[in-house]
Amino acid sequence: MEFQEKTIRVIIDEARCLECETKACISACKTYARGILVLKDGIPAVKGDALRLGTECLACEYECWFRGKGAIRIEALTPGLEEYRLEHGVS
Repeated sequence: MEFQEKTIRVIIDEARCLECETKACISACKTYARGILVLKDGIPAVKGDALRLGTECLACEYECWFRGKGAIRIEALTPGLEEYRLEHGVS
């Protein structure tokens, strides 16, 4: 599953979630954000409009890596970054 917030994309490997005992991402979302991640059939699901309600706090990814199964990956796209790297010789 994946969903978009304002400037990030959250990608969740649902197979890893099924093996997870802690579901740490859910409690992190309730504690540090607006609780848009909820548990549905043993895997995280989005409650509400993530684009509007998401706070982009990154807590779900951190807690999943630290206490869960590493199933969440967040991509923060930076428009123009690739062009900047090419222009300045940065890889």
